Amino acid sequence: MSLEKSAPASRGAASRGPASRRPASRGPASRRAAAPPQEAPPPPSETKEETPKITASELNVFYGETQALSDVSLSIGAKRVTALIGPSGCGKSTFLRCLNRMNDIIADCRIDGRVEIDGEDIYAEHVDSVLLRKRVGMVFQKPNPFPKSIYDNVAYGPRIHNMAAHPSHLEEIVEKSLRRAGLWGEVRDRLSDSGTDLSGGQQQRLCIARAIALNPEVILMDEPCSALDPIATARIEELLDELRDRYTIVIVTHSMQQAARVSQRTGFFHLGALVEEGATDAIFTNPGDRRTQDYITGRFG
Repeated sequence: MSLEKSAPASRGAASRGPASRRPASRGPASRRAAAPPQEAPPPPSETKEETPKITASELNVFYGETQALSDVSLSIGAKRVTALIGPSGCGKSTFLRCLNRMNDIIADCRIDGRVEIDGEDIYAEHVDSVLLRKRVGMVFQKPNPFPKSIYDNVAYGPRIHNMAAHPSHLEEIVEKSLRRAGLWGEVRDRLSDSGTDLSGGQQQRLCIARAIALNPEVILMDEPCSALDPIATARIEELLDELRDRYTIVIVTHSMQQAARVSQRTGFFHLGALVEEGATDAIFTNPGDRRTQDYITGRFG
């Protein structure tokens, strides 16, 4: 109705009777009136790309005079599993340790470049590496439970970080962490037993529970299944699929089959460089670099 009121030609035509029945498309004003309204732009959330959880930019790592990583840049999305693959000594574990500053404890290690988590440079002077490792947990290649009870293994971190105001709260943290690690049903009646008495697969899940207890945002895993049997490995892989809804997970693995099963993104490292990174299906079926193709088909490794 507002369009009709704004077009004087239409009012004049109506006063002449039959002429008012002429097609509206013959008048410029009518053509303007018939133009469809422009669609509103989509909300900003639909136009922006996903903000990465972790961003490494031009990362170089040296052990003394030996360069272990060369100009590595990689963005890692939140709440997904990203696998890092490549032959031994290619730099993938070195890169993983850069994400929570584990390389800080190596005297002759020097790092250039930038690593950000949620846009904050984790190597900035004001960043406390202890608090960083609370946000970014790590599970190592070989299960390493403390020589303490199962309960105390999980409660250790929350205790030293004063996360529980009351013993009952600490019990809740321990139970929730063991449940998320898929271990509660197997140990609920033996929490006072030593963590070192568990099987290898159970010990690794205990270490995962210990990392989860600190309520991290990111979990790093350095070949977590390499020392486990196939059954224990399958249980860890099932657990990864459950945990990725809550955590950002980065896993280093020598098993390309494992990377294909558990991850949504995969990065291939070779000779200290990131050769390529992309959707896992694409990396394994249609890699963009010949070196990746040669590695996943077993021509070297």
